[in-house]
Amino acid sequence: MTQTLLIVEDDARVADFLLRGLRAEGYAPSIAGSAEEALPLLRHGGFDVALFDVMLPGQSGMELCQQIRAERLALPVLMLTAMGGVAERVAGLRCGADDYLTKPFAFDELLARVEALLRRPPQWIEPATELCVGDLVFDRVRMEVRRSGQVLPLTAKELALLELLMSAPGRLFSRERILSNVWGVDSDPLTNVVDVYIRRLRSKLDEAGQPSRITTVRGLGYRLDSPKGSSTPA
Repeated sequence: MTQTLLIVEDDARVADFLLRGLRAEGYAPSIAGSAEEALPLLRHGGFDVALFDVMLPGQSGMELCQQIRAERLALPVLMLTAMGGVAERVAGLRCGADDYLTKPFAFDELLARVEALLRRPPQWIEPATELCVGDLVFDRVRMEVRRSGQVLPLTAKELALLELLMSAPGRLFSRERILSNVWGVDSDPLTNVVDVYIRRLRSKLDEAGQPSRITTVRGLGYRLDSPKGSSTPA
């Protein structure tokens, strides 16, 4: 059975080199040029091993690895990077990578590391069915959100936006990343749809007299804070 690999690499020359080399060895590799492009593919599944470049545009390879581990995806990950110091290797392994290979590398060594990852027994991890931030609970089975036990009336897009924010509390999400993950587009300069939906979420999540749970970092994006976090309304 042909084993499938996902290569997340923004350098076209490196990606093409890996694609051709792995195909020649009998693998079925696919390419994603960014973490934002890779994440839906990883969530869909079907890959045996993933290769992440650390220095990606937007979300880094380490952040992508943290994201899939937070979502309890058990796919083996080999991190590729030009940064070969001990601190960088330790950071890569601590973010959830299974192995770490420094560029430039011999293709034979990459093959040996991929083969070693494939020999490991599969780890079956059930995806998290709930996301919890403070008294907010996102039930991914029922597709509903409860605040202090009370179900909030959220639309499908509001649910998708809140799920993204709750998947990584405290992490800053740019408008571009939100548009890509929730609306499936990279940019839309003619609309303020993200700002509109953030305001809608705030009106449903926030309680009178309490700071907003969603913080605006002007010019950069939004993050979901704990109920005690401070905020800057949009």
